[in-house]
Amino acid sequence: MLDPAMARRLRDIVGEKHFRDDPEARVAHSYDGTPMLQSLPDGVIYPDSTAQVSGIMKVLAEYRVPVVSRGSGSNLCGGTVPLQGGIVMVMHRMNRLLEVDMDNLTATVQPGMITAAFTEHIESLGLFYPPDPSSMKISTIGGNISECSGGLRGLKYGTTKDYVLGLEAVLANGEILRTGGKLMKDVAGYDLTKLLVGSEGTLAIITEATLKLVPPPAGKKTMLAMYKDLYGAARTVSRIIENKIIPATLEILDNPTIRVVDDFAHLGLPRDMEAILLIEQDGDPEAVERDMEAIRLICEAEKADRVEVAQTREEAEKLVAARRSAFTALARLRPTTILEDATVPRSRIADMVLRIREIADKFGVSIATFGHAGDGNLHPTATTDARDTEEVHRVEQAFAEIFEAAIELGGTITGEHGVGAVKAPFLEWKVGASGIAVMKGIKDAFDPHHLLNPGKMFAGETRKRVVIDRG
Repeated sequence: MLDPAMARRLRDIVGEKHFRDDPEARVAHSYDGTPMLQSLPDGVIYPDSTAQVSGIMKVLAEYRVPVVSRGSGSNLCGGTVPLQGGIVMVMHRMNRLLEVDMDNLTATVQPGMITAAFTEHIESLGLFYPPDPSSMKISTIGGNISECSGGLRGLKYGTTKDYVLGLEAVLANGEILRTGGKLMKDVAGYDLTKLLVGSEGTLAIITEATLKLVPPPAGKKTMLAMYKDLYGAARTVSRIIENKIIPATLEILDNPTIRVVDDFAHLGLPRDMEAILLIEQDGDPEAVERDMEAIRLICEAEKADRVEVAQTREEAEKLVAARRSAFTALARLRPTTILEDATVPRSRIADMVLRIREIADKFGVSIATFGHAGDGNLHPTATTDARDTEEVHRVEQAFAEIFEAAIELGGTITGEHGVGAVKAPFLEWKVGASGIAVMKGIKDAFDPHHLLNPGKMFAGETRKRVVIDRG
């Protein structure tokens, strides 16, 4: 229950209709894209300026009330669920594109702008913003920055962190922090910009971002390579990179995913294949032709059953849209869909896919795997039913072993979804006790009273490592 005097002060800052503590608003902001995780906030507030965010934080700091900043809530790690109640700060009113600087090739944007709307506007100006998370039609720029979102183009172009040049953010005490700027070089002190990217709203509330833009590629081609041998697909990934070819997109779908996506998108995909690689290359048209011919030869050398190149832009877009629809297609199968991510060195992709299958069989659960083969980031996705607590428990056990397997193969517990609440119990597996101690020290320096997104990143108790029986 919020202090009435505090609630009155919050309403004075944003206006009567932009602060809500009614049941409908509280329930609507009690969950995000993460299944089976919900917690009611005490109130929801909608600022429209940095000054308002600063004023809100000063009030909340005075009353020691926690706050969770939120965009569209499409994250999959429980990152925007208000586990300790308090206030959810929704950034959708701060959705303006403030500037596109054609001289410096930068854009300055508020955090609430939808990613796809931003990307489309930038492309209409003849420029290119490469980060392309699968949720881009609903996710916000601020959410992408908070989670350091990846996407299909991550192999060639990098992820969100590679395009954030500067930030404006509000600290827990209401002070305004500005980092970086329209600079290609800046080594003045610690890199606070990169520290805030991917910090999941636990260190500051982002209110403005300066993003790097690049010239668009002149040409693009899209290919599907289909394999009856999973290792042949994985070897293809490694050989493409060994040959110093960096595709714009290099995605993998395993057999269960192929079947479900084909049922959903009706593309006539070969359902007997163990794996399909979706490969795109962009750049100078002549270079694209050379690269795609070299990739075709590699695919054939690794015993691809079929290699097909999209003949039209519409055909290419359908193939990419089918890959982006993998989660949606799987979500149609059962009431609850749990989409995870784990990353391994790309040379271990086949090993990881097979380990996921073994683990799924061991626990008697259904898991399909797809993801960014080029950078080793896989998305094992379980379809289950939250009402079946015994099955859900087996799914949780399976994912714990999947995270352990990823680390054993030289990987990590998350490549792009973030830690949030879901992965917090596993974080020490990756970074160690000393890494946790350093991160907690940073958290204390930024947010000494732990008001910003509390309960995320750091677990009350680290999960015990899984002992995997190799038989």
